Amino acid sequence: PWQFGDVSIAKVEEQIWTISPRWLFANADYDTMREHAGILAPHYVTEAFKLKLSIHSFVLRTARHTILVDTCVGNHKERNIADWHQMDTPYLDRLAAAGVKPEDVDYVFCTHLHVDHVGWNTRLEDGRWVPTFPNARYLYNRAEFEHWSSSDDEFQAPVMADSVNPIIEARLADLVDDGHQIDDEVCVLGTPGHTPGHCSVMLGERAGVITGDMVHHPVQFIDPTIWSKADSDAKQAIATREAHFARWCEDRTVVLGTHFADPTALRLSPYGSGYRLSAV
Repeated sequence: PWQFGDVSIAKVEEQIWTISPRWLFANADYDTMREHAGILAPHYVTEAFKLKLSIHSFVLRTARHTILVDTCVGNHKERNIADWHQMDTPYLDRLAAAGVKPEDVDYVFCTHLHVDHVGWNTRLEDGRWVPTFPNARYLYNRAEFEHWSSSDDEFQAPVMADSVNPIIEARLADLVDDGHQIDDEVCVLGTPGHTPGHCSVMLGERAGVITGDMVHHPVQFIDPTIWSKADSDAKQAIATREAHFARWCEDRTVVLGTHFADPTALRLSPYGSGYRLSAV
């Protein structure tokens, strides 16, 4: 685990996912990965220069609370991505191996409401989707929830139905705004662009940050203008990355990537028009 002041952090992995750069990125391809192989290989790309993406949660332990940031894809769910359809992984066993039972979690924070960040909010029990973490308050960014609640997006609708709305119906959800203080050293940081209400999580006085999907892959540090096809506002997403990367580099902030394979914790240093990575 990593330590930031009084906050201890562990990663609980659901799966490693390898995909074509062109599947995820609108303006990067295999040649981009080859160009930066000296920085990205072997940890973040395969020998064939596919992207290595980790789907994982972060468990934060403070003096008072146990906080789970993002809940992956989840089991037994109907999904339009083959690798995520009807999954059956030992995620809860891995969580237990990290010392956390579902009833131990005090807060679940979702950086945004996409499919691979909310899945274990619920689990299937007697044919119903019930909260996986029965004693937790689930925190959704207000702008994010309101956007998707009024959206007719065909891919997002089943995600809301089986992984978000059951938490609302169970009265376990709280809508929070940018800047919300989850714990003394754990704060919500607005990082819009990937989705309208996307948030990251700031640890201490900029000692560390959990990215969410403001950055999917370390190649976006090398070139912050690389953008995801899933970004709702690519221009805003790029501006968000450029502004925060510069500050994190200056402050020597440890960046914990929500989809980074090992090493998952990085520091940034200037490199051309972007940043070079060093493992923590």
